[in-house]
Amino acid sequence: MSDVRGFDEFYLASRDRLALQVAALTGDPFEALDHVQEAFIRAWTRWDRVSGYDDPEGWVRRVACNRAVSRWRRAHRLVLRPDAGSDVPFEAEQLVVIDALKRLPTREREAIVLHHLVGYSVEEIATRLGAPSGTVKSWLSRGRTRLAGELQAEEEVCDDTR
Repeated sequence: MSDVRGFDEFYLASRDRLALQVAALTGDPFEALDHVQEAFIRAWTRWDRVSGYDDPEGWVRRVACNRAVSRWRRAHRLVLRPDAGSDVPFEAEQLVVIDALKRLPTREREAIVLHHLVGYSVEEIATRLGAPSGTVKSWLSRGRTRLAGELQAEEEVCDDTR
């Protein structure tokens, strides 16, 4: 843990990007912030090792996503949270996209987030999600179509309220 400056730089450079990616995956900005913060704590406690990885940010992302999946698996409990507001470091447009993403089926949402926000190739997504590349392509195609519809519906609602 001797490289405090290196960890600080890594944290500041990747924190917001990872929080946005995990929020897009979970649909809950508050939950995403919790997962990302915990992942950074785990990275800090292993920084001597994690800093030597080819992709330390990918390691933190995986830890945060694993935490989110674990939470989904324990979702039988109801947790009430306030609506996203000024306490989260996201723009209003980002929150609209996150809200639209959470209405997609899980695999489509995961594929879209990993491809468009994280930058993974179809093959990398297939490996990470344990699915054939063709299936990932179909998730991306259907997910984009559904996401466009969700965003169009949101825009129409906003236009009607003006």
